[in-house]
Amino acid sequence: MTGSKQLSRRTFLSTTATATAAAAATGLVGGRRVSAEPVMSATPPDAVDGPVFISTWPFGKAANELALKTLTGGGDILDAIEQGIRVPEADPDNYSVGLGGTPKARGVVQLDACIMDGRNHAAGSVAALSDIAHPITVARMVMERTKHVMLAGEGARDFALSQGLEAVDMLTVERRNKWEEWKQTQEEMSLDESHDTIALLGLTADGVIAGGCSTSGWGYALHGRVGDSPIIGSGLYVDGDVGAAGATGLGENVMRQCGSFLVVENMARDMHPVDACVVAILRMARKDPLPLREMSLNFIAVDRKGRWGGAGSGDKPFTFSVTTPEMSQIFEGPVIDP
Repeated sequence: MTGSKQLSRRTFLSTTATATAAAAATGLVGGRRVSAEPVMSATPPDAVDGPVFISTWPFGKAANELALKTLTGGGDILDAIEQGIRVPEADPDNYSVGLGGTPKARGVVQLDACIMDGRNHAAGSVAALSDIAHPITVARMVMERTKHVMLAGEGARDFALSQGLEAVDMLTVERRNKWEEWKQTQEEMSLDESHDTIALLGLTADGVIAGGCSTSGWGYALHGRVGDSPIIGSGLYVDGDVGAAGATGLGENVMRQCGSFLVVENMARDMHPVDACVVAILRMARKDPLPLREMSLNFIAVDRKGRWGGAGSGDKPFTFSVTTPEMSQIFEGPVIDP
């Protein structure tokens, strides 16, 4: 178990981009088939002046860029997070988020999302939401228009419709055909194919932090299955005095240990975001009977000082996207592998 080793930040930051670039050129990265795009060194700067957005996976880059455009165009940080996440939610080629997401076992696409504001610790969440194109928007409505934090299932759908949103069939022809094939075999999907998440964190130039998370969850899982993504403290956590963290991977392993909250608590102890992610993963691994390679734990984080980073477990590089007014690039985080 790696938890017993003394691991320096320098050791974890000494990763390369070659493997990720090759994988992106030929296959699946973060729930989406992508073409090759340059991947940068994992070593982040000490801090970033001005706004910064960080998100999971290469497909988060487009989300980051719209988030920055929204913020610099006069929008609030919550506007930026919401509009950014709506990008992958509307992409039918992304089968892990929103439209075109992989359905549950009954053939219904069920969506989970949450949003959190670091200024007042407000949060909104929806789980097992069907027939609504943008769950991140519904999560924000829950936060701003109700006394609640989370709505689920039929209640979440009814609320969305009552707020003027329209019902949409979220199951594309391609995903329906794949589901029909799956019904014949009942074969378990690979981890790369079955699910993933967009977690998006933002920091303004004056230190305001917010974040959001959205997913269609684990493909072909039991109807009503909910993972970590809409759970405050698991898939997402924001502390306006400290920073924010978001998760992607196998939700059952994240939510049992409140992974994103743990990362933020590490930053509260003045850990660099990269270290905060690494230490959280190692602590979670010590308490879990599964081998670390099989846990699929990936985190991104940003602190109030403008420092950012990410790390993941397993045998494949974890890639995430970072956007500032000066650059917008995909980075490879350190892989924690026993």
